[in-house]
Amino acid sequence: MKKTALILSVIMIFSTAASAQDYTGKARVQGIVTDDQGKPVEGVRVKLWFTKTETGFETTTDGQGIWKASWIKGGTWYIDFDKVGYGPKKISAQVLDTQKNVPIETRIKKIEGLLLTDELKKLLGDGNTLFEQKKYEEAIAAYSEILEKFPEAYIIHLNIGNSYFQLEKYPEAEAAYQKVLDKDPKNTSAIIGIGNCYSNRKDGAKALEWYRKIDFEKIEDPTVLYNVGTYLYNGGQYDEALKFYKKAVDVQADFLDAIYQLGLAYLTTQKKDEAIGAFEKYLTFDASSDKANQVRNFLDYLKKK
Repeated sequence: MKKTALILSVIMIFSTAASAQDYTGKARVQGIVTDDQGKPVEGVRVKLWFTKTETGFETTTDGQGIWKASWIKGGTWYIDFDKVGYGPKKISAQVLDTQKNVPIETRIKKIEGLLLTDELKKLLGDGNTLFEQKKYEEAIAAYSEILEKFPEAYIIHLNIGNSYFQLEKYPEAEAAYQKVLDKDPKNTSAIIGIGNCYSNRKDGAKALEWYRKIDFEKIEDPTVLYNVGTYLYNGGQYDEALKFYKKAVDVQADFLDAIYQLGLAYLTTQKKDEAIGAFEKYLTFDASSDKANQVRNFLDYLKKK
């Protein structure tokens, strides 16, 4: 499965064509978006995508940083958070339609060193719209125009890299990400971007080499934590994989794939009680899928030992 570059983007907008009846149901969910200091962020674009029907819609946060989604179906939803001047955030959430959902708390980070003038905001918005429409070549041209007028806005090379990534032009994407690293050698998004380029070219060893350049304590993206954990697990480094899976679940408690893999890692390392705990947690979010049946089989096996 191709990894999406949107989780790496500096200022991207995730777009869907939605048909309301495809995702309407009885569930309700709300959340709050805050900045690095825990202050509510108003005007964040919240894009919700229902994986089962591949439809979605969007809303925005109010003055208290709160957003709400009512009368939707229960199940797995992907949720993107985006606001100019902040790094985007992408999560998945398991929405329940049979009981009250816990509010979703999301923190987004301000982009350092980028002065957002009205002209820059307009140019950036134009580029993002093209990206949203999957007109990636045109988006690259728009982002390049920004850099011509505002060369200090080097962070826009991330957007260019993400556009090339979507075009599967990985050498060009890497070159764009590297331009960010030339200015900011520890930029997590650029490092992840290059790692993802190697990953999509099936070079797991090189991808892991890049992923491991990131300080573990600074990784807050659950998808990145999960990906690194999986590379380690597949490479037989089970104890180290556990560390990444555990943090992925700590960051996003309902990340089903991470919970499942955490259970497998505990099982592989013969941590019986921990494996049971992880698999039981999985069933609190998903009790009816094929994977849930696998989890029950694991639990039956573990509890009979």
